[in-house]
Amino acid sequence: MRPWDAWAVRGAAVALAAAGLGHTLWHGVAEPGTALAFAALVALGELARRDHHEHRAASAGHLPAEDRRPAPLGSAAALTYALLGEAAGHPTRHGALQTVAVVFAAALAAAVPYIARGGGHALDHVARRVLTVAFAAACFQPLHDSGRLEDLTGRGPCLVGFLLALLGLTALCDAVLAAALARAGTGWPYGPLLRDELRAQLGIGSAICATCVVMALGVAVAGLWALPVFSVPLLLTQMSFHRITEIRVTYRQTITSLARATEIAGCTRPGHARRVAALSCAVGRELGLSERELTVLEYAALMHDIGQLSLVDPVPAGATAELPAAEARRIAELGGEVARRTGVPAEVAVVVELQADPYRRQPVAARIVRTVNAYDDLAAVLHPGGSLAALEQLRLGTGRDHHPEVVESLARVLARGGRARVVPARPG
Repeated sequence: MRPWDAWAVRGAAVALAAAGLGHTLWHGVAEPGTALAFAALVALGELARRDHHEHRAASAGHLPAEDRRPAPLGSAAALTYALLGEAAGHPTRHGALQTVAVVFAAALAAAVPYIARGGGHALDHVARRVLTVAFAAACFQPLHDSGRLEDLTGRGPCLVGFLLALLGLTALCDAVLAAALARAGTGWPYGPLLRDELRAQLGIGSAICATCVVMALGVAVAGLWALPVFSVPLLLTQMSFHRITEIRVTYRQTITSLARATEIAGCTRPGHARRVAALSCAVGRELGLSERELTVLEYAALMHDIGQLSLVDPVPAGATAELPAAEARRIAELGGEVARRTGVPAEVAVVVELQADPYRRQPVAARIVRTVNAYDDLAAVLHPGGSLAALEQLRLGTGRDHHPEVVESLARVLARGGRARVVPARPG
């Protein structure tokens, strides 16, 4: 996916929203009470999603998996309105275009406070919401209004199966759109981004789909009184996600503070651990690592020099790239032992411990940490200002010390980010 694909997504959302608003203004709002109730519920769900952690991540240019704030209530309310054929036993007449208009207006209104704080990517979230709701409504409303849906499915289990299947396709559509927009904003590979979005849909997406079916059938029988009854569990789920995110953010901050201990003690250069972590995650994205693997990689990169705290004689400038293999391995083993005592996941300690081994015996994360750490040391200490020279030295070490694919991925990341004018090596 290229950036122009994201503009195509946004353009399609704008066109649909304009068509929906124009149709609704021209013909008037059908069942205004129902429309207002669903609009309020969508806005409430979207507003509950926003917080300062997401704003901070958006300002950095990307949104890590742990900081993503799902909006199950907003999603469920929007999709339920798209799949609503009856209310309290009476057929509804709002149609697909009014559904798009109501959801767009509610999502945009909820996004205004966030946009005012600098969260420009909230408009992409609105575009996703408009397109996914339009897809669901366009598939359901014409069939229902014409009576063909009842002829095909009746009012029993077949109808429930149809709704679940349609919501499954809608979730797939949303994952494709989310990955496309993330690819345009970050330049990361599309495949891993789509895989992570699909994995996320299996969790909260399943709950949203099930709740949508129950809400749509409940409103069809009991009317709008069913909305608050079925909204409470989703709101509690949303609050639980917020709490989990707070814990993850605090955990990351704790590891980042622990990693700064080497800087405070004068063992490493200021910002070295954070630079290695950021660049390692970029290389991991380039190589297609999953969100779980990227989290382990980030923590290991932050803590990769923690073993230097155990040294009697500090390494000059903390640069371990040119140390003898035995000494580098000893420092790495000390770091792994320290990491285990901090309570980080076992995978993180293993990566820290193996970072100095020959790459053929390393997991992918350890290969990345070793190469990126060497690059940062070489570029800043051994080849000041010479990013290209540092990369060439890494390429010379691909026989034993650095995996060729990791080195070339690092070169592509640096070239794309403008941090070095690098031309990736030609194969053969």
